[in-house]
Amino acid sequence: MSTAILTRPLAAIGRPVLAGLASVGRMALFTITVISHIFRPPWYPREFAHAVMTIGWYSLPVVGLTALFTGGALALQIYDGSSRFSAEAAVPSIVAIGMARELGPVLGGLMVAARVASSIAAEIGTMKVTEQIDALVTLSTNPIKYLAVPRVLAATLTVPVLVAVGDAIGIMGGWIVGVNRLDFNSAAYLKNTIDFLEVADVASGVAKGAVFGFLVALMGCYYGMTSGRGAQGVGRATKLAVVAASVLILGSNYLLTELFFSA
Repeated sequence: MSTAILTRPLAAIGRPVLAGLASVGRMALFTITVISHIFRPPWYPREFAHAVMTIGWYSLPVVGLTALFTGGALALQIYDGSSRFSAEAAVPSIVAIGMARELGPVLGGLMVAARVASSIAAEIGTMKVTEQIDALVTLSTNPIKYLAVPRVLAATLTVPVLVAVGDAIGIMGGWIVGVNRLDFNSAAYLKNTIDFLEVADVASGVAKGAVFGFLVALMGCYYGMTSGRGAQGVGRATKLAVVAASVLILGSNYLLTELFFSA
């Protein structure tokens, strides 16, 4: 049996591993480049303002609706589980803490990833296909500085605000269900929510939102700028941007939760 036959299975395993490591390396270099350009002029305030509106303001309805229904469903589920132990009074506090610490930032980040990462990747990928990025280079404009930095910075600043608003709307959804469906006293429900919700709970969720926003915009820009030619390449870049952003959100959520838990 020849050496080529023996090494063929190892080569089949090694090729995707090496390709994956190379992709991680390119992504890390792109991340370092984007971060370094954030602190160096020139800056493009008009692009930044447009990105704030597109990423932040236009994402508010979907994040708000997601948080509202999640808060209501969470109240129902917690009430059903806590009633088995005669602990129904814990519903307001658990809904508030769950929304602020975990569900608010994670679901908000995933909704933004579905909407924003795909949009950024498709927009920048189309610009690459139509050679608009090459035109920027011809005009002595750095594409990363002009396209990536405003979007990454805008997402990093606006997603925490979306998370905070989503937390409030989610808690309101739990309050609506608790008062109208579960027969809680409105004043008692709100008092339990305020008494048990701490600043650290809200701050941890907002900090997660900043990281998630950074990852979402970064993945959208990276896959947009590295997309293949043609409609198929742009479509693949859009798909990969959403998948990568979602996976990174869930992975970083665990790491951040572990960090806050140890602090």
